[in-house]
Amino acid sequence: MKHYIGAGNPMHAQFEPKSAYRAEHFSWAFEAGVGTITLNRPERKNPLTFDSYAELRDLFRALNYATDVKAIVVTGAGGNFCSGGDVHEIIGPLTKMRMPELLEFTRMTGDLVKAMRHCPQPIVGAIDGVCAGAGAMIALACDLRYGTPATNTAFLFTRVGLAGADMGACALLPRVIGQGRASELLFTGRAMTAQEGQAWGFFNALHDSDALLSAAATMARKLAEGPSFAHGMTKTMLSQEWAMTIDQAIEAEAQAQAICMQTEDFKRAFEAFAAKRKPVFGGD
Repeated sequence: MKHYIGAGNPMHAQFEPKSAYRAEHFSWAFEAGVGTITLNRPERKNPLTFDSYAELRDLFRALNYATDVKAIVVTGAGGNFCSGGDVHEIIGPLTKMRMPELLEFTRMTGDLVKAMRHCPQPIVGAIDGVCAGAGAMIALACDLRYGTPATNTAFLFTRVGLAGADMGACALLPRVIGQGRASELLFTGRAMTAQEGQAWGFFNALHDSDALLSAAATMARKLAEGPSFAHGMTKTMLSQEWAMTIDQAIEAEAQAQAICMQTEDFKRAFEAFAAKRKPVFGGD
């Protein structure tokens, strides 16, 4: 979670805005508190490279300190989300690396998922067409996911001779769709259809391709207009409570909610309710 740092606060310089961020290995756009990441190598179904992995990791880490960004949309260009690691630019070179180098790579890819889960902003995935391998893991790391009837999601690591345990798949996927379903997908590498994904809870909703990004952006704007400090707290608790007992979770939520009750947004919501108007949240 994060707290709004005003211009008069002596710590303000430590919190860099990302509204004017210039991405090198994907597209970044910012409007009304929403940052949109577009994987944009459509001619090859938006595969990842060593550089795009690292830049995505670094951007999501930096979002911890970007109080201007309230929500994130992640999508792909050209009717596909992401085909995973680029076969020629990543897979080929990996076959020539030794163990220390391979471990650096696998830790870097895992760090991307950790950065997405640790950044306080809600992340909305707009996922069309091909969503495979590391692309499926980026989708899984989002907080909300919207697909289309044409979306096919494949955790296809076993298809290239690797374990289904990659980038946190064995921890995250069973929590979203259940242990048995996750086991099938991770052992076989088969594609999960959009209809299966919606029925199993992977997708929050399906939309036609031409309406997908608009639906994701609408949700992101709605989240951006909400109490961003409280949203960050919700995301933190959703993650931390996986490792808690029920009693521990209830106590942690009591403390979290008491903290949120000290915010100006809590007061704004009450005042707006009393005045019968919509609250305007400030994130503090």
